[in-house]
Amino acid sequence: MSDHEPAREATEQTVDLKQEVLKGVGGPSGMVYSALPVVVFAAAVSFLSLFAAIGVSITVASALAVFRMWRGEQLVTAMGGVMGVVVAGGVSSLTGSANDFFLIGIWASLAGALVTLASLLVRRPLTGVIWSALHGDTHPWRADRSSLFAHDLATLSVAAIFVARFAVRQWLYLADSTTGLAIADTVTGFPLTALAAVVVVWAFRRTSKRWKVQSDARNSSMPATSARS
Repeated sequence: MSDHEPAREATEQTVDLKQEVLKGVGGPSGMVYSALPVVVFAAAVSFLSLFAAIGVSITVASALAVFRMWRGEQLVTAMGGVMGVVVAGGVSSLTGSANDFFLIGIWASLAGALVTLASLLVRRPLTGVIWSALHGDTHPWRADRSSLFAHDLATLSVAAIFVARFAVRQWLYLADSTTGLAIADTVTGFPLTALAAVVVVWAFRRTSKRWKVQSDARNSSMPATSARS
């Protein structure tokens, strides 16, 4: 296989990645699927018991999952939202606090912020590590300043979103605002994820293009080198 072929495959994989990222974000419908059970829980808990409100949110999430499968989505994708609501409801029921319905999301945001910031500190930005792994770890992307800078920016944007999510939700959690947590869960969910996806896809595409340029340059220099030898 020539250097052109890996470069071409890298570009194609990056285009596919962009489609997959946007598909994973889910668009406006994805925002509704993820936000509706949370909003229903926050609304229901104000006039129902905690257990009843959890039951209602799980019922809504299950109904949405059935609707998504009816539209042709895979079982794992459709049921992911249900599992998230079930786990969140389980934590809330164990502690007896409605606010703890959001606890896993809060600490997941903190964990994400710590991981992404740590990867920047050790000069191995997480998005670059993922890009390299997807391409077989065959390209020394960290030696290319342009690629490294792109992934610094992409990883920093992801870290900033994790930090913002944690800061806002933790503040509302301490303020004992279940309604505020539901609103924050929606506002800092899809919109910020979509923003981060744009930056990450840009970094992936830039790195793949750099790889192709470098591969083309090596290939174009090979005949001249062979002629001299």
